[in-house]
Order: sequence, then C-alpha cells, then structure tokens
Amino acid sequence: MIHIAQRMSRLGTETAFEVLEKAKALEAQGKDIIHLEIGEPDFDTPVNIKQAAKKALDDGYTHYGPAAGLPPARAAIAKYVSESRGIEVLPEHVVITPGAKPIMFFTILACVDEGDEVIYPNPGFPIYESAIEFVGAKAVALELKEEKEFRFDLDELKRLMTPKTRMLILNSPQNPTGGVLTEQDVRAIAEVVREHNVIILSDEIYSRSMYDGYKHFSIASLHGMQERTIILDGFSKTYAMTGWRLGFGVMPEELAKLVTQLQINSTSCTASFSQIAGIEALTGPQDDVLRMVQEFKRRRDTIVEGLNSISGIRCHKPHGAFYVFPNITGTGKSSRELADYLLNEAGVACLSGTAFGRFGEGYLRFSYANSIPNIERALKRIAKALAAQPALVK
Repeated sequence: MIHIAQRMSRLGTETAFEVLEKAKALEAQGKDIIHLEIGEPDFDTPVNIKQAAKKALDDGYTHYGPAAGLPPARAAIAKYVSESRGIEVLPEHVVITPGAKPIMFFTILACVDEGDEVIYPNPGFPIYESAIEFVGAKAVALELKEEKEFRFDLDELKRLMTPKTRMLILNSPQNPTGGVLTEQDVRAIAEVVREHNVIILSDEIYSRSMYDGYKHFSIASLHGMQERTIILDGFSKTYAMTGWRLGFGVMPEELAKLVTQLQINSTSCTASFSQIAGIEALTGPQDDVLRMVQEFKRRRDTIVEGLNSISGIRCHKPHGAFYVFPNITGTGKSSRELADYLLNEAGVACLSGTAFGRFGEGYLRFSYANSIPNIERALKRIAKALAAQPALVK
C-alpha cells in the first residue's frame, strides 16, 4: 500500500468538472444533456489570436521560456494592467502561469503560514478554501447574502478580522453569484484592511464581463493598496481561451520572485506560443470581447426572466461574470437533491450551491455560457420537471 500524506485529506475539488463527467457519461448512454454547469465561454477563441499562435509555432516558440514569462508578454500584461487599473505596473511585477489557478496556490503558499487565517467569500470559488486548508491555515468564510446582492457585509468583515488574519480574498465580479463589489464597497474594504497587516488576493478574472453600466474597480488602485495586493487575472474568460492555460498575477516585485521560484519547482514555465497569443489578445482588436459581453448580457436577461417565472425559484439579476445563482428553497429540495434531479430527470446539468461552500445551500449555479436556444430549452425542461413533482414546490 502506498502511504498517502495527511495533507491530501485537506484538498478539495472543483465540482463543475465532476458534474461535467457525469453529464458526459449520460450523453454516452444516449441522453440529451444541456450543459449549464461548466464556467467556460462557448465562443471560439478569436481568429487573430489563433493566427498569432500558429505563427509563433512556425517562428520556433516551442521551447522553454523564462519561468516568470517571456519578457514581451510580461511587458504587454504590465501595460494592460497599468492602463485598466490606473496603477503603475512594471514587467517585474508580473508572473505568467499556466492558467490562473497557480496564482492562487503560489501566493497562498508564499504568504500564509500554518495557523494563519484567510478570509474568503462563501459561496465562492471552491479552490480558495481548498488551497487555504491545504497549507494548514484556517479558512474563514465571509457569507455573501442574497439580500445584499451577494456583496460584502462590512460589519461581518470587521468582526472576522483577528490578529491571525493574514490574507483577504476578493472576487468581483464573483463566481458563483455574479455579484459585483461597487467602488464604495471596495473603498470601505480598503479602510478595514489598512487597520490590519493583511494581504489582498484580488481575483479579477471576470473584470471584463460586466453589465448595466457597472465598471470594474480594483482595490489595487487605491492609495497604499498596490503594495499589499495580488491581482489575479488571465485570458480564459475574456478571450475564450480556457484550453490555452494562460493566466497571470501582478504583485510586489519581491513576492513575484518567490512565486517565480514556486513556478520553477512545479510547472517550470508557461507555454511560449500561448504567451505570444496572449500578447495579440491584449494588443489586437477587442471587437470580439465586446460582442461576447453583449451576448452574455442577452443570455443573462433570458435566463433570469425564465427562472423567475418558475414556481419555487427566484433569481437575482447579476451584474457580472456569466453565472446566475437562483434561490431554490421554494422547491422543498436541498441544493444537491435538486441539481441531481435536474441532471437525471430533465437533462439539465447545473451545480449545487454547496459546491461553492456551506452558505450555498438553498441555491443552484447555472452558467449561461450557452446559446439562447439551449437556455430556453433548459428552462422549459426545468419547469416541466418541477411541475411533474408538485410535492417539490412549496
């Protein structure tokens, strides 16, 4: 028998991939499944980005590159973040990674000791809690409440802060709720943080996916906050580049050196041709990005209206990302029971709210990264499945 380290018992998972596997298995049996579970844009990567990657392959970008990233790519990211966040970012502040998740792991590994506390949003992206507990720290859940549009409760944040608090994780726009922190929220959070020796991990991966006139406001742009903020971002969501595995972190230079060391010890570097494609993504035409966001808004409006018309369900209209997080307590079912029921009986794949933490009970997450015709088909199936089980609905 192989001995398994005790720390592995503290490592969580991302349920979206587990549900996707179940849904694919049902499809293999001939069942028609509508996929609203996976957080992946259904659009293809823009043509100019793919062409840049093809050229990069022909130009020989098929070898190892510097661990922190190719200098032109780090420079392009530094320029982009400087302009989009209104701060001064140098290439030395940038570390490019295979996807954005390594930035979560590397920065938590580098900054958080055993016994430290990390405050994170709950419901929230499950890898936050997983990474915190894996390093032996205490994951302190800050509940995001529907009645506050899934924004931070500042009084609760103040209450959770202790001398052991080492890091605060922000995510706006937010997965799974689509909630958005306003500029007023961010400024108030910064005031709380300034009173403590706390690092900010600001997950801004959905910063370009916002609606209704909302604009992204980074905490790093506030006075004195850039020095204690790690910006996490990447190309997967904005440019439909999930399979390219291209993310980055922006942080103080001394931390960037340590994160680079962790990269050397784990992944070595990020694929060179992907980085060249990333340069084109940032510096080339942005028309496809704008079109994707406009289409996501149409889909959001369709799914929110449809869910709110179904007995037992109410759905807040999110202002960012491409998820809805409807309240399903009126059905009389737990989140897990209803998610399983919809998959097996209605052929609609979604996620239980509890996949995003204990405060997700009573909710489901639907990704509207699918076509409007498919979303409309899914809504009809959900309504029919619930109507067929009247005992479900209170």
